[in-house]
Amino acid sequence: MLLSLNGTAQTTLATANTKARSLWEKAQTQAKERNFDKAIETLTVLNQKFPSLGEPHVLRGSLLKAMGENRAAFEAYRDGLAKLPADPNRATDYYTLGELAMSFGEYQTASESYKRLLKSGGPKAQRFAPRAQRQLLNCEFALKAMAAPIGVQPERLPAPLNTFRFQYFPALTADNRFLLFTGRATSESGEDLFVSKMNKDGTVGDPASISPFINTPYNEGAGTISGDGKTLVFASCDRPNSVGNCDLYISRRTGNSWSKPQNLGRTVNSVEWDSQPTLSADGRTLYFTSTRRGGQGQEDIYMTTLDSNGNWTPARNLGKPVNTPGKDMAPFIHASGTTLYYVTDGLVGMGGLDVYRCEMQSATAWTEPQNLGYPLNTHENEASLFISSDNRRGFCSRSRAAEPGVKQERDRPVELFGFEVPQQVRSRETSTYTQGRVFDAITKKPIRAEVQLYDLNTDELTQFVTSDSEDGDYTVVLNEGRQYAMYAAADKYLMKSLSFDYSDKRTFDPLTLDIYLEPVRAGRSIVLNNLFFDTKQYDLKPKSRTELNRLVGFMKQYPDVQVEISGHTDDVGSDDDNLALSQNRAKSVYTYLVSQKVPATRLRFKGYGENKPLVPNDSDMHRQQNRRIELRIL
Repeated sequence: MLLSLNGTAQTTLATANTKARSLWEKAQTQAKERNFDKAIETLTVLNQKFPSLGEPHVLRGSLLKAMGENRAAFEAYRDGLAKLPADPNRATDYYTLGELAMSFGEYQTASESYKRLLKSGGPKAQRFAPRAQRQLLNCEFALKAMAAPIGVQPERLPAPLNTFRFQYFPALTADNRFLLFTGRATSESGEDLFVSKMNKDGTVGDPASISPFINTPYNEGAGTISGDGKTLVFASCDRPNSVGNCDLYISRRTGNSWSKPQNLGRTVNSVEWDSQPTLSADGRTLYFTSTRRGGQGQEDIYMTTLDSNGNWTPARNLGKPVNTPGKDMAPFIHASGTTLYYVTDGLVGMGGLDVYRCEMQSATAWTEPQNLGYPLNTHENEASLFISSDNRRGFCSRSRAAEPGVKQERDRPVELFGFEVPQQVRSRETSTYTQGRVFDAITKKPIRAEVQLYDLNTDELTQFVTSDSEDGDYTVVLNEGRQYAMYAAADKYLMKSLSFDYSDKRTFDPLTLDIYLEPVRAGRSIVLNNLFFDTKQYDLKPKSRTELNRLVGFMKQYPDVQVEISGHTDDVGSDDDNLALSQNRAKSVYTYLVSQKVPATRLRFKGYGENKPLVPNDSDMHRQQNRRIELRIL
């Protein structure tokens, strides 16, 4: 009795036919001598002349598998084992057929083979049992998923994209204008980062190298870009003075130029492999994949944030339920910051690396991951996923079917695909953006300013970006269903207070909003747009605390400044009532500042009633503008 290449026993041929036995012995001798091509020829003849025999199919399958011809090997194992009775000695064959069937998405065949394995008994079956039982769960899930697809098949993106042999890890800026991806010409060449402009008419510009400061003779792998397109983090391997073999690097854009990349250092990188980064919309939270010790599995997802001093905090493992004992990789945080997507083989799915989504419950807690279903997940290993800020368009990368003569998985071309995002796949919150430039109100020149976004219901800082020092441009991401206060501030300038209310979801379109900052100078004033009162009342509502605390900070930043808090109303109601209301509202702000230890000698308050409208009181919108509190430098 001989052993096949996969280690299973080849019993004597189940026939007394002399011709069949002669061909069988010839094929076994050829296989033993490693003359696989001749052995397969002999076994093919044997199959043709004696089609009822199963053993030749199985031996041919083992030889084809050894040669990398997995599709033909699968068919041979399937046909051969179907002709043979149950046999504990064939546990390895049942397992091999199950694994091959899974690799081609033949879930019914895989399920039947794993069940035969578990029923066969014996020590070999016990060795494979844990894997077989898990794969049976995957088969059950996959068959149900394919019977109830979620959305439609992703479509290959047209030219001029997909001009490389390999392209993957797509990422968009928040305004959907620029597509970043990794490209590689051949399996032997290095990776580089490329950018294509997404035009409003749906066409795509030619891919261009992101920058000669970024792409080098070293390997520049997976990259991520902040929502405003100003912060880039990417993986690069084997650079001088690196922490590990592959590290994460950061570069920032000013105007059209990227800075020299800086290694994120030992608080983020490890001596192991660190890669596959994804940035939050404001570029201040970073998720990535690492093989460092101490995780849940071989690859785990970690995160780090920028602290108040501009330093990255020590990377921490996301823990359960995101990370599993399996491979947890390729994270993507949606622009909303509320939903994380990643691939893992540590959960029940389609059998390989599937894409899952989970929602943030708190800074340290996530919901149980949910499989995105078929067809976004297939029998193939999924690589990564990206969903636009508005939840409408998705991008992924996929391997093409193997070409003739291509046997190695790593040589299969990888291409970019796009799809309309089904409701079940979308982020918990949809995002839009406001975009514009920040100027000096006097000189009209662009200035560098901090632009911060607060959730008024929680007083939480949700976005923090900086306008470009050369052209003044900024982009801030806002989520549907929220009410925000936005502040633009620069040294020696009055802060600009803006308000966005998307809580009623009536309109959620992107905004273009240029901001002009007034210098801190006598006579200059600003409207405080995030102070809130009930109708005809002067008690400050709780969501005013964000604005009030910013005012306290401003007064502490400029200790020599004296100000007037001015109250104004529209023309609804009597003059006396409006004057009293405006006076009391201004006093409420004054009282709060004094309570926070701002010296009363630096403050005064005054109500002007309806006497100083900003615009005519001829519409509800205009009257709302006239109901305001102003801060004026004395």
